[in-house]
Amino acid sequence: MRFGIYMPNFGYFGDARTIANLARDAEQAGWDGFFMWDHIILGPWVGTGLSYVDPWVALSAAAMQTERIQLGALITPLPRRRPWKVARETVSLDRLSGGRLIFGVGIGIGPDEWDNLGEETDLKVRGAMLDEGLDVLTGLWTGEPFSYDGQFYHVTESTFLPKPTQQPRIPVWVAAFSMNKAPLRRAARWDGLFPLATDDSKEFEQLRWMVDYTLEQRTSSDPFDIVYIGQSKIS
Repeated sequence: MRFGIYMPNFGYFGDARTIANLARDAEQAGWDGFFMWDHIILGPWVGTGLSYVDPWVALSAAAMQTERIQLGALITPLPRRRPWKVARETVSLDRLSGGRLIFGVGIGIGPDEWDNLGEETDLKVRGAMLDEGLDVLTGLWTGEPFSYDGQFYHVTESTFLPKPTQQPRIPVWVAAFSMNKAPLRRAARWDGLFPLATDDSKEFEQLRWMVDYTLEQRTSSDPFDIVYIGQSKIS
């Protein structure tokens, strides 16, 4: 079992230097992972008037201040991003960190930053975009000639270099909400599940079912991570 810190990179923590210093302190204290949010704007469900720092800039700063701790954003809504741009960012950060990046993905939550910015709001469409985006991303990561002709993304044969430090690829964790089977089947094809319950009174019951169902869908014997997020209580 490994333990990580999930950092709100907004408000007091909405500064790359602050994040980098906290990551350094977390590593020195013995934590295994350091993660943060990935949003464009923060909706009223988070708060108003809060500054926010881009996670990829902050993670790059954190990588320069650390040597061992794993780093990542939880989660990146890939359907709102160009997968080739994300491929460049993730490879750059993986190499900068010496192979410590974990790539967390999902279809995204919080309607504000989708509606307000004119992004796709249909969840099924976003799910299809996520699947294609992951195909493109991991195809480019190989460093071999790659082409793709999907419904949403098209790549004429291109070679993307350098490769990530981690091989065969940067680990991919997939987020899933509650009892929806589609994201669980998606997670089973990758390297980890980030399950999120929707009913606090039935949280562990829901999480247990989500984990069991995902593991039933697995066809690979490779290691698979289960990520649980909870709140630390400091007295």
